[in-house]
Amino acid sequence: MKIKDKEFSIYIDKNTIEQRVAELGKKISREYEGKNPLFIAVLNGSFMFAGDLMKNISIPVEISFIKLSSYTKTHSSGKVKELVGLDENIFGRNLIIIEDIVDTGLTIHHLLEEFRELGPKSIEVATLLHKPEATVKQLQLKYVGFEIPEKFVVGYGLDYDGYGRNLNDLYSLAN
Repeated sequence: MKIKDKEFSIYIDKNTIEQRVAELGKKISREYEGKNPLFIAVLNGSFMFAGDLMKNISIPVEISFIKLSSYTKTHSSGKVKELVGLDENIFGRNLIIIEDIVDTGLTIHHLLEEFRELGPKSIEVATLLHKPEATVKQLQLKYVGFEIPEKFVVGYGLDYDGYGRNLNDLYSLAN
């Protein structure tokens, strides 16, 4: 598949993604029964994962959205810039941050530091993808959909220069 000037090939199909997201939803529902968690989805990339994850959560929850960015084209810029902030009071709340992908870990590390200063009861991370080889910050990621090698992926909310978010499958950059 061609997106802009790059070729991509299928990496993880829609059915595999749906099955794994359902498993994560069931696990979170069991572990947070009676705890009224607040999910905070990091836009833009997590929107499909967040929507599908919410469909698989069977307990009362709330969800909010923030927008952060550290990517340019196909590489992390290494700098996090906040674009749209959080309006909810998170003091004493159980938070679950929903991310599309954790690679260097800089974005999620920055976010966790900011949120810890606001006094939540607990904070966990649910990410569709994690690239352990690329991670430069020590992180505890409780809910991980898939661990993948250090490769650029697009689809299911992830983009290449703004394109490809609408694809149901995940695609990797072809060699």
